[in-house]
Amino acid sequence: MKLTCYPLQTYPPEIRPGRPERAWMDEFTDRHAYRCLPLTIANCTGWEIVTPAPFRVSWNGGPALNDVTFESEGDVHKHFATSMFARGVVSFNAGYLFRTEPGWDLWVGGPPNWIKHGIQPLTGIVETSWLPQPFTMNWRFTAPGTVTFAAGEPFCMIMPVPHAAIDQCQPMIKALKDDPALEAETKDWMKSRSEFIARVRAGDPEAAGQVWQRTYFAGKTLRGEAAVGDHIHKRRVAAPRRADDV
Repeated sequence: MKLTCYPLQTYPPEIRPGRPERAWMDEFTDRHAYRCLPLTIANCTGWEIVTPAPFRVSWNGGPALNDVTFESEGDVHKHFATSMFARGVVSFNAGYLFRTEPGWDLWVGGPPNWIKHGIQPLTGIVETSWLPQPFTMNWRFTAPGTVTFAAGEPFCMIMPVPHAAIDQCQPMIKALKDDPALEAETKDWMKSRSEFIARVRAGDPEAAGQVWQRTYFAGKTLRGEAAVGDHIHKRRVAAPRRADDV
């Protein structure tokens, strides 16, 4: 599968593989937030588009375009950030026209689990298999105030997604007892988890030494059976490269 990125300016923002690191996760003792594999995989599933220069943006709470104001050295922000939709919305110029193959769209949003006080990334799905125009990445203030975007900070995350496959998915609600084997395995896990947490809280040195149960990270069930299908514990998306380097 290909994702083609056509620069629309001489110096477009950098596109790079998503990274697992998050400042708030670093603050945990022993960085144990990174032991949540679903979290870290989500953090790097896709490509980041990063802010080329630092700037500050403020919103006074009003509904007009000029109620959002910007500050940056030499007004450099004008090349990549603006107030376009009013009501506290900040729009970033992604700097590229993206093209996916037939049957694929582009999920566009903020970096997963990237916490930014006072402002929230908006999410869209763009039909980039045919659309001959770029899109903006938008954030909306959650309250009047000022936020800062640092140079190199990701303002957008992109990820190809199937165009129509989800429309063919039929969610089905069933009683767990209808699958006795799965029910037994789930109950075993719940019992094991409850016992482990109780041991940690009681100060059991063996449980405290384990810190966490590693079965999901290792791709194994509680009974030691390997996961069905391809289990991943690290995401490795390719860095963009120029077509003339191929």
